[in-house]
Amino acid sequence: MDHDTKLTAIMRRDTAQDGLFVYAVKTTGIFCRPSCPSRNPKPENIVLYDVPEQAAAEGYRPCLRCRPDLVSVADPKISLTRQICGLIAQHFRDHSDEKLSVSWLAEQTGYSEDHLSRSFKKVLGVTPSVYYDNIRLAAFKKNVQAGESITSAAYGVGFGSSSRLYEKSRERLGMSPASYARGGAGAEIAYAFADCFLGQMLVAGTRQGVCAVYFGDDRDVLLGELHTEFPLAEVAPDVGRLQDWSRDIVKFLERSSRTLPDIPLDMYGTAFQRRVWQELLKIAPGATKTYREIAQDMGQPKSARAVGRACATNPVSLVVPCHRVIGSDGKLHGYRWGLDRKEVLRAWEETTAKQPL
Repeated sequence: MDHDTKLTAIMRRDTAQDGLFVYAVKTTGIFCRPSCPSRNPKPENIVLYDVPEQAAAEGYRPCLRCRPDLVSVADPKISLTRQICGLIAQHFRDHSDEKLSVSWLAEQTGYSEDHLSRSFKKVLGVTPSVYYDNIRLAAFKKNVQAGESITSAAYGVGFGSSSRLYEKSRERLGMSPASYARGGAGAEIAYAFADCFLGQMLVAGTRQGVCAVYFGDDRDVLLGELHTEFPLAEVAPDVGRLQDWSRDIVKFLERSSRTLPDIPLDMYGTAFQRRVWQELLKIAPGATKTYREIAQDMGQPKSARAVGRACATNPVSLVVPCHRVIGSDGKLHGYRWGLDRKEVLRAWEETTAKQPL
């Protein structure tokens, strides 16, 4: 079932879809079953989840009117996935200082480790271990927002040290712990400007890596977008390491390079967004993939529209190459910094890719 079909089911309060997915509402912090009698939310405020436990892990509360957490399902894979989610949550509550063992999950469910992992990943798109780490990262973020220190919050969710937390966040293209708090609270973000053939370029980053690469015609407008994206961060111009990263990107645009320099990234997004961004990093310069192909590569062939939205929210243009993604009709579709720039960038890459090494 694709995104639009699910939205239609929500607007029609289709009881036949109960148990197949749930939806959360950003403005209320609550998740519901499709048939919930509550007032229909605006589509832009809806977040879809395959199972209730996913929504709960992201911090949403079950609706007390429709009780989506109590809906039974007939699909054995979804039923098993919900059981595993419950066991993972139990493990986090009781043994957050211990590593999650897939063998323990297999023992509790009576299924083999291989069947358990494959079934879980087919439904949620991630392994049980990654799902467990996402629960810990979400709990860490909540604790930081409540005022805990980075070190205290890291130990509190079982990472053992803040360095282990940074390691986990880097593995998933997740923004560093100091930036997890809402609106970048607690983060120190530096920025630098540069001129290139795409216009004005703003590069911003934390001590861990680049968190934004914007293109435009007006420096004040770009800086305003950075403040909008991170309203609570300490933002200031930089003349240090960030200037080096900016210079590397400009040099890349000025010469016939095959790949970008190895620039560290410091990004935060949902688990699905991070998976899409990881796929984008695999696309070679001069090559293209369609949104549908990326969805298929991820094992979620019906998520092409969601892939498109993840590309649109990519804050690090060029470095994470969303410009290499096109529509199934072979045409360019959407680009945060304008289709004209996307077309120029695509043409430039096609030309440089054909040049001899």
